[in-house]
Amino acid sequence: MKPIEMKSKLRFYTILVIFLMGFLSVRLAFVQLFRNEAYQTRAKDNSIRLVTIKASRGEIYSGDNELLATNKLVYTVSLNYLEISKADTDTIAANLSANLIGLYPEMTPEFIKAKLDEQKFRLFEPIVLLRDIPWDLVVKLEENRMDLPGVTINVEPLRTYPQGSLAGHVLGYIHSISEEEMAKEEIKSQYSLNSLIGKSGVEKQYESYLRGADGAQQIEVDANGRPVPNRDITTKYPVAGSNVYLTINSRLQKVMEQSMEATLKQLQTAHPKARVGAAVLINVKTGEILAMYSSPALNPDDFKGNLSRDKAPYYLPQGDYNPMEPGALKNRAIQGSYPPGSTFKPITGMAALEKSAMNPLNEYVNCAGAYWVEPFIKCTGVHGNVNYYSAMAHSCNTYFQEMGRRAGKDEIIRVANEFGLGTKTGIDLPDETKGLLPTPQWKFETNDIGFKQQHETNLNSIDAKYDALLAQAQSEQEKQELLKKKQKELNQMETQFKIDYNWSTEWKPYDTFNMSIGQGYNDFTVIQLAQYVSTLANGGSLYKPYVVSKVINAQGKVVLESKPTLVRSVAVSARSIAETKRAMLEVGRGEGTGAALFTNFPANIQVAAKTGSAESGRAGDDALKDTHGVFIAFAPFNDPEIAFASVIEYGFSGAISGGPVCKAVFEQYFGIVDHLAAATNAATPPASTATPPAGNTTPPAGSNPPAGETTPPSTTTPPVATKPNQTTPPITEVKP
Repeated sequence: MKPIEMKSKLRFYTILVIFLMGFLSVRLAFVQLFRNEAYQTRAKDNSIRLVTIKASRGEIYSGDNELLATNKLVYTVSLNYLEISKADTDTIAANLSANLIGLYPEMTPEFIKAKLDEQKFRLFEPIVLLRDIPWDLVVKLEENRMDLPGVTINVEPLRTYPQGSLAGHVLGYIHSISEEEMAKEEIKSQYSLNSLIGKSGVEKQYESYLRGADGAQQIEVDANGRPVPNRDITTKYPVAGSNVYLTINSRLQKVMEQSMEATLKQLQTAHPKARVGAAVLINVKTGEILAMYSSPALNPDDFKGNLSRDKAPYYLPQGDYNPMEPGALKNRAIQGSYPPGSTFKPITGMAALEKSAMNPLNEYVNCAGAYWVEPFIKCTGVHGNVNYYSAMAHSCNTYFQEMGRRAGKDEIIRVANEFGLGTKTGIDLPDETKGLLPTPQWKFETNDIGFKQQHETNLNSIDAKYDALLAQAQSEQEKQELLKKKQKELNQMETQFKIDYNWSTEWKPYDTFNMSIGQGYNDFTVIQLAQYVSTLANGGSLYKPYVVSKVINAQGKVVLESKPTLVRSVAVSARSIAETKRAMLEVGRGEGTGAALFTNFPANIQVAAKTGSAESGRAGDDALKDTHGVFIAFAPFNDPEIAFASVIEYGFSGAISGGPVCKAVFEQYFGIVDHLAAATNAATPPASTATPPAGNTTPPAGSNPPAGETTPPSTTTPPVATKPNQTTPPITEVKP
C-alpha cells in the first residue's frame, strides 16, 4: 500500500474515532446532566426497594366512648413505575385492566396509563390504583404475576366507620389528595400523591392530629423484584395518629337521626318535597354539641375510593337544584342558611323590651287578622287582644310587627347581632356558612351597583334604538318627532329608575316589618339558631360551639383539650331575657303552637320553645304551602341544660316537623322515654307520636307561622286596647 493511501485511511479512521468519541461524550454528558436522577434511582432499585409503611389513622370516639371511626388492614394494588419499561406500558396496562375491570369498571387501560403519567416526576413512589380489594382478586393477580411486571400487592391500614352513617357529616370523610392540595408547601413534605386526606368534617378539621406519620422500610430484592429473605436493611416505624374524642353523645345522635328520618317520611305524604332536614342539640352551659344531623345522611365509607356511579347522584346530583333530589354532600346544619320565620320573634320582643317600648304583661295589642300598617301583612289568625306571652304562644304576626315598629330596625339588628345571628359561630368544623343579618348598609351595597349598571344598559339600548330610527328618517320634521319620543322615553325611564332604585337601596318600614317576624332578607344557619337559643336559655352567655372534647396521642398523652369558650356576655338586660324566656314557655302549653308536643313531660322539666314557618324564597315555590319548618327549644325551664334548633325544608311548620324530633331527643336526654330500647323492641324507628295542635291546614296568604298556630277568631277592637280580662299572672322572675 502506498504511503499516501495509508495516510489517507489513517486520517479517515482518526476522524471516525474522534467523531464516535465526541458522540459518546455528548451522550454521557446528557445522561449525567439530564438523566442522572432517573438512572441512579433505577440502579439503586435494581437491588434496593424503599417500601412505605402506612401509619394508622387516629380513631374517633363519641362522647360516650362509642367507636365511630377506626382502621382495618386491607390489600392494595400498586404499580412500580421503575419496573415498567416504556415499551411495555401499553401491554401491562391492558393486562392489568383485563384483571380488574370486571369488578372495577373505571380501571380501563387509559385510566391506568393516566395514573402513570400523573406520577412521572416522582418515579420512586409506587402508584396506588386500588385499595381494599377482595381476596379472590389478590389470588387472581398473583396467579398472573408473570404478565404483570411492576404490579405489587401490599397490606396497609384503611379507614372504616363501624357505625355507618351515624354522625356522618360531623365525622366527614377522607379521599385521595388532590394536585391543588399537594401544591401547598405545608402539605408537600408530609404527603404523597397516593395519600388519603381529610376532606370534610372532623376528618379535615383535625387532619394534623389524625394522620400520624408514615414509616419506611428498605428491603433487598432479587432480579425478579421479589424480596430477599432476611435481608431487611433499615426500618423506620410509623407513628399512629392521635385519637379524637367528640362531644357527640351516640345515643342522642341515634335518636335524632332516627326521629328525623321517621318525621321526614311521615311529612312526605302531605309535603312531597320534605326531604331535607338539619338539627342541633347543644349544652347551654358549655357550647358542647351533643348531637348534630343533616339529612340526607352521609356515609363516610362511600368516599374512601372512587365514588361509585350509583352513589354519585345521591351526593352530587346534576343540573339545577331539585328538592326531590337535594344531594347529601353538604352538612346543612352548618352550611345551609334559611329564613328563621317566627323563631326570630324572641329577638324582636327583646329589642322592644330593651327600648322600653313594651309592657309584657299589662299592655295589649289587638290582632284583627293583619297588621294595620301598609303593606298589611297577614297574621296566622284573628287573635284579638294579646300581650307578650299570649302573642308568643299564638305566634301573632300583628303583635310582633308592632313591636318591630316600636323597637326600630337598629335595635332589632343590634340584639340579633348580640345573639350571634348572621355571624359564623366558629365551630370546629370546616366550611361554615356565615348566613345573613340584613342591615341598611348591606341593602344599599347589594343593590346599588347592580341597579345603576342595569339603568346604564337600558339607557344605551334606547340610544341604539333611536340612532337606528334617526338614520332612516326622511325629513328634519321626522327627526324632531323621533327626538321628542326619545326624550319622553328617557324621562319615563329615569323616573321609574329613581322609584325602583330608592325602593331597592333604601331601608323601608316594610323591611322592618318583615324582619320582625323572621322573613325578608333574614338567613341563618341551624348552628346559629342553636347558639342563639342556647344563649337565651343560659341568661345571656354566648359560648362558642364545639364538637371535639379532647385529642390523645399514641402514647396516651392529652395533646388537646377543649374548654368552654365564652365569646361574650350579651348586652341585653336580664329582665328582657327573663321575660322572653317566660313568653316562650307559653308556646309549649295551653293554646301555644307547640302545646301538644310536651304534654307527657313532668312538671319539673318544662320546655320553652318557638315554632316557625318560613317562606323558602325559591323561584317557583308556593308561598303558602312550600314553607320550611323551623323549631327552637330549651329545657328544663328553671335551670336550662340543653337547647335544640332545627330546620326541615318544606316541612310546612315547626310544630309538625322539627317539633317531633325535638320531643324525641328531649325525652331521651331526660330519661322520659328510651327510644332506642323502644325501637329495638318494636323494630320501628323512634318517631314522636305527638300530633300538631288543631287548626287550619294552610296558612293565610302572606302569613309566616304554620298550621296549628291559629286560635279562634276574636271580635275586632281598636288596634291598641287596654287591659282585657286575661288570666296570665304578673311575672317578675324566671319561674314557671
